Amino acid sequence: MGVREFRTVLEGGSYFEGPRWHDGAWWASDFYRHTVSRVAPGDGEDVVLEVEHQPSGLGWLPDGSLLVVSTKDHRVLRFADGSVSTHADLSDVCSGHLNDMVVDASGRAFVGDFGFDLMGGGAPASASVKRVDPDGTVTVVARDLRFPNGSVITPDGETLIVGETWGNRFSAFDIAADGSLGNRRVWGAFGPEPVGSTVDELLGQIVVAPDGCTLDAEGHIWVADGFGRRALRVAPGGAIVDEIAGPDGRGVYACALGGDDGRQLLMCCAPDFYEHTRAPLREAVLVTTEVQVPHTGLP
Repeated sequence: MGVREFRTVLEGGSYFEGPRWHDGAWWASDFYRHTVSRVAPGDGEDVVLEVEHQPSGLGWLPDGSLLVVSTKDHRVLRFADGSVSTHADLSDVCSGHLNDMVVDASGRAFVGDFGFDLMGGGAPASASVKRVDPDGTVTVVARDLRFPNGSVITPDGETLIVGETWGNRFSAFDIAADGSLGNRRVWGAFGPEPVGSTVDELLGQIVVAPDGCTLDAEGHIWVADGFGRRALRVAPGGAIVDEIAGPDGRGVYACALGGDDGRQLLMCCAPDFYEHTRAPLREAVLVTTEVQVPHTGLP
């Protein structure tokens, strides 16, 4: 087996999340620089907008408007024609920081939240998935997820798959024509569902902590293992069929397939994810490596 080659796309970040390939360029949020950037091959970083309350998940409406999760004030923002507006306020249905998001072909956004105060040492609690319709209407469509995080939608638009960071699993839902979710099932399990009332109790039971993820054309998911410093290719059911260690010992916190052929795997890498250590420093990087099976679905 040959040595895996990595290409650095961008250096000098604090903590990258929400990577996407869109219109011939990479896009990513940077939590602690409070930026959303576009990185076109060979052109360097273009900061598209700043988000005071920490950007996370990204997606696009059918009209080309950019949707951005504003984490700490529980809003989804809409960026169009150079101006930012509030697309939806989800404060009433959040019990922790708003987090990652996937937007379907009709402009419906599915977004999760932490469920508890992770950075402040709160007791673990479950969270919901919210649907934000194109007109900004907010509906809770699934409950009792263990930290819903990276999510993908299959190319037929009929299945949503959600990583549960503290649940050792991906869960799948059927997406009905009206955007409601049903037929919840485990898409892939890495171990038993952790039990306990503190983060420390749960940590030792986590086999894989699904974070940002991306779907390939064989129906497998590339996922960042938020506690394992690696990206994994996971088959339906949960079998790990490929593994990429974070370069230079860094953690891997999100990934996306893209590039002109869909075979470039972009990884968001940093030494750790803690705000108090990442915010003052500029050690996060975006790197790519080539894989065999191209991207499909959303994001």
